[in-house]
Amino acid sequence: MTTTATPPIAAVEPRHRAAPPASPRRRRRSDLGVALIYIAPAVIGLVAFYIVPTIRGLYLSFTEYSVLGDPEWVGTSNYEALARDPLFWNAMVVTVEYVVINILLQTTIAVGLALLMHHVARSTLLRGLLLLPYLMANVIAAMLWFWMLDYNLGIVNQFIEWAGLPRVAFFGSAEWAIPTQALINTWRHMGYTSLLIFAGLQAIPPTVYEASKLDGAGPVQTFTRITLPLLRPVLALVLVVTVTGSFQVFDTVAVTTGGGPVNATRVLQFYIFQRAFSQQEFGYGSAIAVVLFVILAVVAFIQMKFLRGNESDLD
Repeated sequence: MTTTATPPIAAVEPRHRAAPPASPRRRRRSDLGVALIYIAPAVIGLVAFYIVPTIRGLYLSFTEYSVLGDPEWVGTSNYEALARDPLFWNAMVVTVEYVVINILLQTTIAVGLALLMHHVARSTLLRGLLLLPYLMANVIAAMLWFWMLDYNLGIVNQFIEWAGLPRVAFFGSAEWAIPTQALINTWRHMGYTSLLIFAGLQAIPPTVYEASKLDGAGPVQTFTRITLPLLRPVLALVLVVTVTGSFQVFDTVAVTTGGGPVNATRVLQFYIFQRAFSQQEFGYGSAIAVVLFVILAVVAFIQMKFLRGNESDLD
């Protein structure tokens, strides 16, 4: 009886070999190339319109420069003159006053509107209507309210007079000028801000509110002890965005009061424009812009640090 030797398993080779799996390193390199292609336009825009102008503005702040000549290095002379400039300090006070009024009104109204959208007005149409003022250009919104609040012909003053009250010089008096500017920008931005807060409300699990009802918490206790703490990351983002934008107000002032009456509405951005473009002192204007940049960076850091915007109580 003869037996045939069985070949070893290792000697039997398959007819079709499977392709070796792609190297993880090669896959990562291909993904990196695609990612770089997609982010290239944003990076180019960031460098061209933000980083390069920021570096140039920082350099010009140490020079004396106008369009009629080359920059002349003067060291810290612009900053020393800035510390003694009464118009700069007046612009700082006016800007802070505007920011405080605008942020308090805008945030309070936006939170109220977001709660109404969350609990009462669930119509998509109503939510969309809130965005209409935000879709309007700043200049158009400012001119619209400038005509409506006109002392002689404005419809608002006509209603005030019809009610038996004296007319109000909204843009012509030092007491009303900055609050009026803040009210205009609050009206334009409150819809957008409320939608951001509304998105944060939708991220809160309903089970949290159900547990609070079982514990016997009322509406006020639920809002102060549950809703507000859980909204903290969203509110931190909203405050950083709104404060930064409020410090940079320009167009509303430029098309309505032009910094007046006297210096009542001469905010920092408008003062930068006057010194740099009206008086051709680009070095001095750049120094004010650098100071404003530092202020915004410090304020944003403090807000994110104390509000703990990168943390959530839902974790």
